[in-house]
Amino acid sequence: MLEHLHIKNVALIRESEISFGEGLNILTGETGAGKSMVIDSLQFALGGRAGKDFLRRGEKQASVEALFAVDTKALREKLEENGIEPEEDGSVLITRTLSETGKSVCRVNGSTVTVGMLKEIAEDLIDIYGQHEHQSLLNPSKHIRLLDRFCGAGFGDAMEEYKRSWHALKELEKQLDALMGDESQREQRMDILSFQKEELEAGELRLGEEEELLEQKKRLGSMEKLMHLTGESIALLYDGNRDMPSACDQLGDALAKLQEAAEYDNSLQSFVDALADAYAAVEDAARELKREADRQEADPETLEEIEERLQLIYKLKRKYGGSVEAALAFYDKVVEELDFLSNSSEIVAELMAEKEKELKKLTQAADTLTARRKATAEQVAEQIEAALQDMEMKNARFHIQIDEKADWGADGKDKVEFLISANAGESLKPLAKIASGGEMSRVMLALKTVLVDADEIGTFIFDEIDTGVSGRTARKVGEKMRFLGGKRQILCITHLPQIAAMADSHFLIEKESNGEETTTKVTPLEGEGSVLEVARLMGGSDVTETTLAAARELIIEK
Repeated sequence: MLEHLHIKNVALIRESEISFGEGLNILTGETGAGKSMVIDSLQFALGGRAGKDFLRRGEKQASVEALFAVDTKALREKLEENGIEPEEDGSVLITRTLSETGKSVCRVNGSTVTVGMLKEIAEDLIDIYGQHEHQSLLNPSKHIRLLDRFCGAGFGDAMEEYKRSWHALKELEKQLDALMGDESQREQRMDILSFQKEELEAGELRLGEEEELLEQKKRLGSMEKLMHLTGESIALLYDGNRDMPSACDQLGDALAKLQEAAEYDNSLQSFVDALADAYAAVEDAARELKREADRQEADPETLEEIEERLQLIYKLKRKYGGSVEAALAFYDKVVEELDFLSNSSEIVAELMAEKEKELKKLTQAADTLTARRKATAEQVAEQIEAALQDMEMKNARFHIQIDEKADWGADGKDKVEFLISANAGESLKPLAKIASGGEMSRVMLALKTVLVDADEIGTFIFDEIDTGVSGRTARKVGEKMRFLGGKRQILCITHLPQIAAMADSHFLIEKESNGEETTTKVTPLEGEGSVLEVARLMGGSDVTETTLAAARELIIEK
């Protein structure tokens, strides 16, 4: 439920704090005092649009905070999906600001969210009904969803079974369309696939080949430099000349002289051994290097072949995905699709058999949905008629018409429309044909009264839906409001004393002016304050002892 609402710099409201209670919360006040601005502020906080006059004149920023106490599994999952950590106590704090530039910032439990995310979360918090929200009832396409919410336990599983079958059938039809479509297009597609298959097969791509070729290209491309450097190294190590003996020759001479010196000083023997090892190692390395140099030779033909192969690999990569891995994966898909199209006659027969089986499953699932809807429709229609009769529409008849539509959809084969006869002797007709705003308000309230136990949303808002209602009917509407208040939190803006008298919590919306500025304030009413306001609603500005007594009687009778 909505526990607290903080509004700052919104239209005529400079700053207001409202703490709502459980049950029926009534908002009253003179016309133009700003009652609807409270609801508009809440709608803004929940992701609604703000008009050009929303920001209070002369202010830089408007803000609305709404604190909810909600702890349902659906809401927790939705918060987590949007990266918001649910509070342990189930509280949800929504804050939205609007700057003078028109930019708004939305936060949920301190986390910044987009308006789209905010609207998605708000769907599980509040249902708002007002004179402008009647359009959802007038739209027959919405009726099937309303009826489905009445269908109770097990209906969701039946719907999921139908949807699985419906999607499976659509996929089979898609495959059949591809196989049984335009023959020339199919042949063209097969030609393209065959060319791609042959080109990729001729390319003989393999993973790691490109890296190997690049290494070979690097080596062959620098062969002349490599041969020159290797030759010089061999000359220095092994060959030498008269002017410059080789490293091996010099090491040999040094070793011979050191061996002769060791004959005079045994302590030099360790140096002799070390130098002998070094001489042997250098000599071995020089011989191996010479053998390697003998194998080295320039190979321009091989280098050209490598270059051509790399160019082919680059071409296939560009055409088929950007990498060898992607090209190989593309090849697998080409082979699969070509095989699919080449064996189309056999596959068509198999798909047709699968389609026939799936169609039987879909029909059974659709029949189950229809049967549940028709049984529920009768019960709901009876309950709505009873609710309408309680609100002084004694001769009203309500009917939920279910017909089969030509094209089955993801929600079944049924076309659902709510029909009503508001008066005796009138034929059933669509809700859009109802002329009276008062009748429409009562139909909407009757629907909500019947739906309440199937609805997880904890707060309903009714914005002046009592238009066109008065007298005994108003009393009945008030009783329905109070009934709903026993099951959910209700916020209701009303001009009728019969409804205001039913309040569990009563708030007065007033407009004040000091000659320089005008502001709207919200005052909670209790006891005699509430009696006085109900009396004002009964008798206008002239409150008398008679109207006060009548107001007390109304409140006592609730």
